[in-house]
Amino acid sequence: MPKKNISIQVKRIYEAAHLQDGYRILVDRLWPRGIKKDDAKIDLWLKDMAPSDALRKWFNHEPQKWEEFKERYGQELEENQDLVSQLSLHVKNGHVTFLFAAKNETHNNAVALCEYLLGRV
Repeated sequence: MPKKNISIQVKRIYEAAHLQDGYRILVDRLWPRGIKKDDAKIDLWLKDMAPSDALRKWFNHEPQKWEEFKERYGQELEENQDLVSQLSLHVKNGHVTFLFAAKNETHNNAVALCEYLLGRV
């Protein structure tokens, strides 16, 4: 059986939704400011996939903490394998887009989650 290509895109929830986004999953613990739930165009909100409040506050999107953040977040994900398995099924079933609200587009939990999953699949 041929191996299916895994396709994960990461983008800010404030960007316009497109058909190419595939299955849109919000991976933030907090609902994004200024976005109405009816207008969000998300298929799933997995707030429990987000880093713990303590880790999120410690990281504070500071690039110098990025590598340690990814390690700590990975440890949290290892302790939450039921949700990781659920998310992995969506990823294996087709193109998905992880949505996040952070202004920093390179150092955020959605990017770290994407790297974590791609390292496992």
